[in-house]
Amino acid sequence: MPERLVRPEYLPATGVSRCELVLLHGWAGGRDCWRSLLPALRPWANVTLIDWRPPAVEGGLQALAAEILAATPARATYVGWSLGGQVATALATIAPDRVAGLVTIASNPCFTARPGWPGLPMATLGSFADELAENPLRTLRRFAGLQARGASRERALMRELLRGGGDWSEGALATGLQWLADVDTRPGLQRLTCPQLHLLAGTDALVPAQVATSLATMLAEIPDAAVRILDADSHALPLAAPRLLADALQSFLAPAAAVPPSSTATPVAKGDIAASFSRAAERYDSVAALQRDVGQRLLARIAELKQPAVLLDLGCGTGYIQPQLQTRFPHSRYLGMDIAEGMLAYARARHPGAGSWLAGDAEALPLACESVGLVYSSLAFQWCYRPDLLFAELARVLEPGGSCFFSTLGPATLQELRQSWAAVDTSQHVNGFLPAEDLRAAAATVRGVRLQLHSERIVLRYGRVGELLGELKTLGAHNMNSGRSGGLTGRRRLAAMMQAYEDWREPAGLPATYEVLYGHLEKT
Repeated sequence: MPERLVRPEYLPATGVSRCELVLLHGWAGGRDCWRSLLPALRPWANVTLIDWRPPAVEGGLQALAAEILAATPARATYVGWSLGGQVATALATIAPDRVAGLVTIASNPCFTARPGWPGLPMATLGSFADELAENPLRTLRRFAGLQARGASRERALMRELLRGGGDWSEGALATGLQWLADVDTRPGLQRLTCPQLHLLAGTDALVPAQVATSLATMLAEIPDAAVRILDADSHALPLAAPRLLADALQSFLAPAAAVPPSSTATPVAKGDIAASFSRAAERYDSVAALQRDVGQRLLARIAELKQPAVLLDLGCGTGYIQPQLQTRFPHSRYLGMDIAEGMLAYARARHPGAGSWLAGDAEALPLACESVGLVYSSLAFQWCYRPDLLFAELARVLEPGGSCFFSTLGPATLQELRQSWAAVDTSQHVNGFLPAEDLRAAAATVRGVRLQLHSERIVLRYGRVGELLGELKTLGAHNMNSGRSGGLTGRRRLAAMMQAYEDWREPAGLPATYEVLYGHLEKT
């Protein structure tokens, strides 16, 4: 099976997105080199991390550029570190309409010294190539040492570089070294019309200090080109100086990338959700008939699948469905995850030795990329109000060909209770849930996934309104909306709501409608 050249990881902005950023690592590296920058970038930018490898074919740089363009947004600012800077420049030259801006980091448009241009001696790269053929591991260690040289924590940084390496094949390593020796992107830089910024370290064992002067001279007649030297002392800028880089990127992209005021509060705070369900853990199963019924219906919808290596029960709650999932997929490693620590404690005690139990938010999964074959999630996603983050995270952790089967609640849920309260006051007394249209639109923004949705209405019956309210409270699913009125609901208003609810009474009792959406998200 041929080696995959490009593995994208799409991370939507956690705040209001002002731009698209695509980040490209360097030789022998991997996308994890950018992790330290993400907290500073994601409040204002959608970020695509690219794991890339050079193809061992003629015209390989152009072939790689085409694959990267196929995996990235229609228009973005491309940021490349070291050899990744040359790849980003090639992209901007090949597809200028796709590139809103170019940033290179500790990169030389011509890494080898040429007449009138500073760079590494050709003999240095030649020695790397010779050593690679004899001892690849020693070559990688030597290269990591050069990248970390000069840093205040040089040895720790070297170890970090080796741990975060991209596990390149020997062929890819050899081709990358050949690119470092041969590629010259200077003509392309001089033709670019998009804004460009070149960030260099004060001291760099791989990019001579004179490159800054040579670059500035070469680009002097281009108004939207800038060269900056950062107060950092190693080639490994993404790992050694993430804050400096993030600030430089934001300054370069301002005002478009100015961090907006915090305006992304969700209708229900995640802390409130976790606390409410933690308190409900001990009594949850006693009133969770609907939840069990929907969980069974969802399980029945899962088509025949091969045994995934890892099965994630996302929003596992008390672990009720764990035995059935493990029976259905006996050779899979079960991982139960929930945002509520109280639920997890109950699940561990109830199912000792059943698998692993982990606290986590579905919109920020604490799991590695492509580490899960199947996700099962029943009645948990209704507490996620950023479906773009949710589906991007699922796409990130699912293996190629993996699936997520889920159920969630739609906006018609508890419509009778909502309308009965509306007859009394204008406060929000019932949690609101996203419609199917929002889920479809969010999935459409995530590359490489397909979403299928089906819906049904389930109606429960109660003798009194108080039975429904008591059940919701016991479940931990009572009103947690940030728009709810403060303080206790007065007896008069509660009595008025109950009276209004009586208008819904039928011979079988008072109805409570649940709009259940069943989804299948497949990673292609």
